[in-house]
Amino acid sequence: MVKVTEGCFEATGHTSIICDFSPPRSGDPGVVDQAQIDADFISVAYNPGRAVRTNSAMLAAAIQRSGKDTVFTLATRDMNKLALQSQLLGAQILGVRNVVVVQGDPFNERDRERVASVNDYQPTGLIAAIAQMNQGLDFREGKLRTPADICIGATVDLGRGIEEEAQLAVRKVRAGAEFLITQPIFNVDHVARYRESYAYHAGKAGTLPIYFGLQILEQDGVLFSSVPESVRTELEGGRSGVDIALELYQKFQEARLNNIYLMPPIKRGGARNYEAAKEFLSKAVKL
Repeated sequence: MVKVTEGCFEATGHTSIICDFSPPRSGDPGVVDQAQIDADFISVAYNPGRAVRTNSAMLAAAIQRSGKDTVFTLATRDMNKLALQSQLLGAQILGVRNVVVVQGDPFNERDRERVASVNDYQPTGLIAAIAQMNQGLDFREGKLRTPADICIGATVDLGRGIEEEAQLAVRKVRAGAEFLITQPIFNVDHVARYRESYAYHAGKAGTLPIYFGLQILEQDGVLFSSVPESVRTELEGGRSGVDIALELYQKFQEARLNNIYLMPPIKRGGARNYEAAKEFLSKAVKL
């Protein structure tokens, strides 16, 4: 299994693409066939929509057995320290060693009547705990029989404020994050500003691979972040979301954003259009 830090542009000299993938609301093993997407890594999301879905680490392992390198997402919201660290060791036994740490969307009032948040860790705290596991210690400072070997990822959302996110990213890197992924980006100029701010605050924290979010849009699909009005107008005018994504991808390449986090369209109700991702990838290699 390839770690993200081994498969990124910085390690290979080639564009690297992580493709987002939603686990199903069932235990149907046929979902593995849907993950046969020609990206470098398939990243299994954690319970999208706060719904009961296949465990992200277990699905990542099943996809990996089909020959695809994978990443799984792990949220601090739902498990205590003991459960989270046990899950991570279990994922390693299954051969999955790339994880992205998130907090998870907060439960709404209706959710809270039926389920409780845990949040034993904040994401930065879990990142630090995984780094400690890689040194052979669990959350109680007890020694593991052998150190863990987990490649740690974290998230960035430039839409929340470039300066604030740059400072948060530095804290996550200092805690132990080895790569970052971002929410969708529509203006590459924001990346330059982010890099400047990150470099200012990072000091000895240094640089690391960043996978920049590129969402394939559909007119009636779910959006991950604020979409420029010009893009909305193009969609409403009938332009293909794949074509819009390819144009943005070219801008990414011109700006030397060589690690891509590809997000296939999400339809209302949660279904994904992975055929759009396949079309995008088949055309992107020709650019």
